[in-house]
Amino acid sequence: MAKTKSIFRCSACKHEVAKWVGKCPDCGAWGTVDEVAGSAGGPGTPAGRRAMLPSTAAAPISQIDSQVTRARPTGVEELDRVLGGGIVPGSVVLLSGEPGVGKSTLLLEVAHRWANQRDEKSLYVTAEESAGQVRLRADRTGAVHERVYLAAESDLSVVLGHVEQVRPSLLVVDSVQTMLAPDVDGTIGGVTQVRAVAAALTSLAKASGIAVLLVGHVTKDGNIAGPRTLEHLVDVVLQFEGDKNSTLRMVRGIKNRFGGADEVGCFELHDDGIACVTDPSGLFLHHRTDSVPGTAVTVAMDGKRPLVAEVQGLTVKTDNPSPRRAVSGLDYNRVAMVLAVLQSRGRIFVGKHDVYAATVGGMRLLEPAADLAITLAIASAESDIAIPPGWVILGEVGLAGEVRKVTGLARRLAEAERLGFTTALVPPGTERARSGMKIHEVTDVKSAIRLAKLRKARNEPAAELAPTF
Repeated sequence: MAKTKSIFRCSACKHEVAKWVGKCPDCGAWGTVDEVAGSAGGPGTPAGRRAMLPSTAAAPISQIDSQVTRARPTGVEELDRVLGGGIVPGSVVLLSGEPGVGKSTLLLEVAHRWANQRDEKSLYVTAEESAGQVRLRADRTGAVHERVYLAAESDLSVVLGHVEQVRPSLLVVDSVQTMLAPDVDGTIGGVTQVRAVAAALTSLAKASGIAVLLVGHVTKDGNIAGPRTLEHLVDVVLQFEGDKNSTLRMVRGIKNRFGGADEVGCFELHDDGIACVTDPSGLFLHHRTDSVPGTAVTVAMDGKRPLVAEVQGLTVKTDNPSPRRAVSGLDYNRVAMVLAVLQSRGRIFVGKHDVYAATVGGMRLLEPAADLAITLAIASAESDIAIPPGWVILGEVGLAGEVRKVTGLARRLAEAERLGFTTALVPPGTERARSGMKIHEVTDVKSAIRLAKLRKARNEPAAELAPTF
């Protein structure tokens, strides 16, 4: 017969301890810990724990209905792309971003589209603004609808009461850091409060099937404010990015339990609302001219999405013993490395020049695949010779001056060809994509410079180039 082991339980908070103590370690009450009889339990049950009959029996996975987690489109195409087709009922989505980037505008548009395309209600709860302020934004962006309900509340209990009265299928909470759980200690926005609010809203979503969208603040470092468990509690984490000096905004997937977490959606923020940008490459290149020295075009991969971007370089001769290096939208360390390779391996001397390198349209280009484009843009600016029109340049540059392979070449070339580019400079040995473009393989920086005719090579032997195909 299994031996029974005694345990001690607090009569005030039901906290259990292994031995008797005068003061409960959980609630702090004195003289409330009493001995109770434990049980050894059945096979595999820890001693002192009783096996409880589950409310719902475990079922074979083949009998679980997958239709209940089918994504439902929000009506905002670029957001649906990042979410993997739409919002899953009963899921919790956390959208974070810097102040003023457009989080509230985007989610108000989502609430409007959700109510407009189906006979269901959406509830928008704001704890940062008054109801009148949100109504003014809705009038400006055209997001007024009779099935979009609005509540300006910061008390979580009152918000749950609104949910019971309205019974929406979509709940937007703006923001999770400004909500207060009245039965939990701690200040608003503190670790305890944020965890409690997120846990309560997650339980609400799972129990009722309501899709919940949470707005999250970020710290000065760009991380989501609050405890790390906040990101573990929710199903989807999205990052809303954008330069305040540009209208371009991007929603980037960081975590997604229902799809890939490497998608990106593009938006353009206007005075009258936010609009999807289905062709961001055209947005980055709409002012481009091929006849200007110091410009080069490359294709970046943002997640699975190819984006054609323009890189610009400018060199100015200076008498300053410490020439200036200014970078915008690029990795400063990689640009410094490219300048060293350009001077040492490419024989383009910029040591006595101020060098400026930037992207166009507010795009951030940090991947190594843009190295060769940066190199040729600066070489073009130094020689005052424009890169031939219709060229797209791809490749990572090493310290030895070699040009290395890049991932996703076929998808990059297909996007460049769609936009009318006719010639591509690519690394050697790359899998050849089926493309109507004229493709040149270059082995090193010096070969690329000569092929682009960015300097006169009268007294230098011709470089050996891979055949054109």
